[in-house]
Order: sequence, then structure tokens, then C-alpha cells
Amino acid sequence: MISVCAENLTEKLEELKAHFPSHWDELALNKDKVPLDPNYDIYLARDALGEVLLVTARERGLIVAYFVGFIAPALHYQSCITLTMDIFWLHPDIRDGDSLTGVERDMACELLFECVKREAVRRGVQRVFYGSKVHKDASAMFERMGMVEVERYYSAWWGE
Repeated sequence: MISVCAENLTEKLEELKAHFPSHWDELALNKDKVPLDPNYDIYLARDALGEVLLVTARERGLIVAYFVGFIAPALHYQSCITLTMDIFWLHPDIRDGDSLTGVERDMACELLFECVKREAVRRGVQRVFYGSKVHKDASAMFERMGMVEVERYYSAWWGE
């Protein structure tokens, strides 16, 4: 059985770090030029201010999915408390349907994002922004949740 809950990033960071290399390996672009090197000091400082939302999904106590986002007044609309997704990840076993309890990917996502919404609303969030990698597209899932596409990002490597 999968359980989901909001957790404290500062308390769970070491446990999360074990998943970051495989998450990075699967999703990052320009891996040959940009190493995995999170700025944990900024994450922890923002967590201390109550601006980080971490929701985990666990199966038999082990993290099988997570969501990390930032809650703050929007820069252009300071009266609007906004949740901006930083990252989310589902363990490959969940995505492939090989979880210990046979929970399907869609159910795991639904549980994870329902908890994100409950906790965000509890914290006063009025607007949310989720993002999807084009090469690992999650747009259909967000659209099923009633979200609409509002922007696209483009990237280029300009370093040497």
C-alpha cells in the first residue's frame, strides 16, 4: 500500500539524495557539461522560511515518489501565493507497474498530487504552476488534473 504525506525537506533531505542521481540521469539535459550539483543551502534556507513543499509517496516505508515545490508570493503578483513545482519523480518500478503492491502509475501520481494540492491549499496557495519535460512528457497527466498549458521554455547550451 502506498501512503503519501507532506514532510519536512530538512529532515528528509539525506533520504531523498539517494534518488537524485537516477532522477538526474533520466531527465537532465547536457549531462556531459552540467553535473548534478544541487544548491542544498538554498533549499534548506527556503525550507526554514516555510517556502518548500515536499510530498513523498512511500511503499513499505521506502520513498517511491516525491514532489518538491516552492511556495511564495509571485514576483509579478505579490498578492498571489503561488506554488511552483521544482521537481517530481516516480520510481521506475511504479512507472512500470512492478511495485511491491502492484499500484499503478496513475494511481501513485493521483495520490501524490492530491496530497500536494491539499497541503498547498492548507498553506494558502492560490495558484500553481507545474512543468513537464518535453522528452519525458507528463502533460496528459496535468491536463487530466484540470490544468491548462500556459507557457513553453526553450533551452540552448552557450557554455564552452
